[in-house]
Amino acid sequence: MRSSWIFAALASLLLLGKPALAGGFEIAMEKMDADVRSGAFNATTSILVSMGGNLIHEAYFDEGGADSLRNTRSATKTVTAMLVGAAIARGKITDVDAKVTSFFRDKAPFENSDPRKDEITIEDLLTMSSLLECDDENPFSRGNEERMYLIEDWVKFTLDLPIKGFPAWVSKPADSPYGRSFSYCTAGVATLGAVIERATGEKLAAFAEDALFKPTGIKRLVWQYSPTGLAQGGGGLSLNSLGLVTLGELLLHNGKSDNRQVLPASWTKAMMAPHVHIDEERGDYGYLTWLPVFRVGDREIHAAGMFGNGGNKVVVVPELDLVIVITTTNYGQRGGHAMTDKLIADYILKAALAAQ
Repeated sequence: MRSSWIFAALASLLLLGKPALAGGFEIAMEKMDADVRSGAFNATTSILVSMGGNLIHEAYFDEGGADSLRNTRSATKTVTAMLVGAAIARGKITDVDAKVTSFFRDKAPFENSDPRKDEITIEDLLTMSSLLECDDENPFSRGNEERMYLIEDWVKFTLDLPIKGFPAWVSKPADSPYGRSFSYCTAGVATLGAVIERATGEKLAAFAEDALFKPTGIKRLVWQYSPTGLAQGGGGLSLNSLGLVTLGELLLHNGKSDNRQVLPASWTKAMMAPHVHIDEERGDYGYLTWLPVFRVGDREIHAAGMFGNGGNKVVVVPELDLVIVITTTNYGQRGGHAMTDKLIADYILKAALAAQ
């Protein structure tokens, strides 16, 4: 009798196409949506949640709705990491130890000559830990992205940067967890996009279409470009919210999309593994992938994510089989990420845990 009941429940579940959740989850989502519409979370534009590959919540708070393309800013960086993995899988790049300057001999000599520049690897750029003096969080940094945007050739801008120093209050790589010192650098990721172009012989957008977007069924997207025509792998790629869910599920499901192996499982695992420590507040960082820890009551929930300015986030929660997408236009606003984190922890994760 019990086995018959279980079979009937599973059959019903398959027909609905959704995992079984307690009614309290839907109530919590309704409360969350109402709070967003009240203006409590500023310009949050969409919230989507999938569990087990099934969309269990989808809400839009702007006029664009489901079809609107969302500029999630630096969430694009994680897409660039995916494309590096695809290029390695196709044998176009040897591995993450490949030297960056070896792809750009035609741009030499580089300013601020230093033999350590020739030792900078693809992994250094994937982990925001190269020795180039590049820090978007420091307005005085020579490599700050706002300075890059004033220059025509972004790759030359990056490779011309000096080697950074380590004042007493900054941990040197040798003294840091994982042997790396974190410094958020959009210029380095833009350069990674150019590495992919040089390695594959294709424009970055074309390679992305063939290696990532076509296999996952993502059709609607818009790239931003540098003055020399380089697709901006460091930020600004626009996708609709469902496309962002698809990318999150690609990470969650070990590189698979609809049972098709789009990226090697070993690569997506490497993307979500810790490679560098940021600081005590933000924790660790993978390959252009954030590794936040959300606290819900007495639980610590480990996640991985694609993050962009204004609190734009695609968050993957393996232990709960969840992908959470929150898009906003809260660009440059203080507290943008904190608002998104509150939606994730206090509403979605809390409700998902209660529904277990």
